[in-house]
Amino acid sequence: MADFGYAGEILKVDLSDGAIIRLPTADYTKKYLGGRGIGAKLYWDMAPPQTGALEPENCFICASGPAAGFNRLAGGRWIICAKSPAGEPESFNYANLGDNWGIRLKYAGYDALVVQGKADRPVYIYINNGTAEIRDAAHLWGRSAFEAGDSLKAELGKGVSVLTIGPAAENLVAFATVLADGGASGSGGLGAVMGSKMLKAVAVAGDRKPTASNPERLSRLADRLFQMIKGSAPALGWVIPGRTKNRACYGCGIGCSRQSYTDETGRRYKSFCQPIDSYRRPAEKYGGNSIEVSLLAMRLCDRYGLDTSVMQAMIEWLIRCHKEGVLTEKDSGLPLSKIGSAEFIEELTRKIAFREGFGDLLAGGTIKAARSIGGRAEELISYSVLTRANELRDYDPRLILHNALLYATEPRRPIQQLHEASITLIRWFGWRNGEEGAFLSSEALRKVAETFWGSAAAADYSTYEGKALASKKIQDRWHALESLVLCDLYWPVICSGNTANHQGDSSMESQVLSAITGKDIDGAGLNKIGERIFNLRRAIMMRQGWGGRSGDRLLDYLHDEPLQYVRFNRECTVLGRDGEVASRKGAVVDRAEFEKMKDEYYTLRDWDVASGLQTRDGLEKLGLKDIADDLENRGLLK
Repeated sequence: MADFGYAGEILKVDLSDGAIIRLPTADYTKKYLGGRGIGAKLYWDMAPPQTGALEPENCFICASGPAAGFNRLAGGRWIICAKSPAGEPESFNYANLGDNWGIRLKYAGYDALVVQGKADRPVYIYINNGTAEIRDAAHLWGRSAFEAGDSLKAELGKGVSVLTIGPAAENLVAFATVLADGGASGSGGLGAVMGSKMLKAVAVAGDRKPTASNPERLSRLADRLFQMIKGSAPALGWVIPGRTKNRACYGCGIGCSRQSYTDETGRRYKSFCQPIDSYRRPAEKYGGNSIEVSLLAMRLCDRYGLDTSVMQAMIEWLIRCHKEGVLTEKDSGLPLSKIGSAEFIEELTRKIAFREGFGDLLAGGTIKAARSIGGRAEELISYSVLTRANELRDYDPRLILHNALLYATEPRRPIQQLHEASITLIRWFGWRNGEEGAFLSSEALRKVAETFWGSAAAADYSTYEGKALASKKIQDRWHALESLVLCDLYWPVICSGNTANHQGDSSMESQVLSAITGKDIDGAGLNKIGERIFNLRRAIMMRQGWGGRSGDRLLDYLHDEPLQYVRFNRECTVLGRDGEVASRKGAVVDRAEFEKMKDEYYTLRDWDVASGLQTRDGLEKLGLKDIADDLENRGLLK
């Protein structure tokens, strides 16, 4: 019998020889929970450290967590991970997805799926109530992600959920995505890993729902969660009156402002958050029906399998390059004078997905393209690109110093972590501006900082004080939450407009885990598991050549170019010392202060300060002696 909260098995499929094996989930859950934790441990055990992102021995892993399958918890999210081609260096990477595929994998009998090897022809994997098959996908190869998913559902019948890729992943575009039901897309370049394995899709079906140890307690916790968070879902620009409708992820039980809409054929598509912004501003400037063009751009990116956070930054870079004469229509073969039109986005996405002409250069990402062109083209990436994975400039660390170490120590934009200090600041900003319903006062924000970030100093966004400790706490917490796996729109419950003091509850996540599994754990214990998982992930990256202290870096312009504005706060207003209002306009991430922050951060993590390498003592305190032994044999331990 499976443990409470789990399906009980992990499925491993080798596409090179067709071997299919099953592993007990229980071997992994005590130390690593699920989601990111199980994914990292499976990768550590199975993938050779120096294998390339697009080589057969790389592992493509999908994993749900113990919260998946339990309603009203916003806990149906799931994780994919692999070594990715999206950044420099190639690194172990991940994506966090919603809707129903992760839950359906658990219903099919598995807490995780590991795919290794490479098929000699296009294939898909079909998993149904404990059975698994590798099937021919020749009829699906070359088709869009939408078409492939719809075709498999028609072929396999009701109740099937499909994870698939589009032409961009088949053609190994570095920032290719995966797409699952409900428009759930996974970024970080992991679509290209599926494409490299000739794996077009994974279809799952089943009815083996997990059970909780204490369903009554879990129901009470769900009631309390709803009471604390009700009214807190954002209602932003992706809600289009008369065009889109609310559509919660499967099993959420709460809902948010996630939207869907149908086209003229009746097919349903998503409308949500950053994806709709990927082309909104150019479309508005160009004129015409900008809403429909923005929705078209989002559909095209999902259809081909292109990461909208990379595409948005790339389009803004192309606008600048064209405006300054760095790129011409003749040079690129793109209708640059029509950026913002349907014609342009159709041409751009197609050329990148099929690596046609200039699209082949762009398929490696904006940074590589800019470097190839050289000169002013390289300088212009600072207008839009913020990460080594070519993602857009968002939650800028020059404004929010808490985010500097989060960006520096991750191979891509760690959006769940970034949301903590960023959305908290946005909520305070709304209170300061007197927005209706805003409740997070300066005093309440300081209490939040003390509880969740380790000190009241972390509430002062104008200084470096307290930010190293805040970064560590945010990372540890989110490596636990992304192992449960809980949605970052509602978790952690940092603050609430429905409590007397507007404070949240730092114990909610551990209580949910205890109610599901029947194993007592408090908030500190859950965060310690997150710290273990973070250190395991760090060890994986170190084995792949991350570089320790030298690898923990930001793009140079963040140190050199003063901040001019951010879109949600053009004056760069923040809460400063002693409740005073301050501004980060004109600020940079000071190099000397950043290095001091790294010193403090490494000390808090029990790593070697000079090198950024992990230490035996630090790893053994986390129960990672085997990891320490491996790193020591490779000269990667202090």
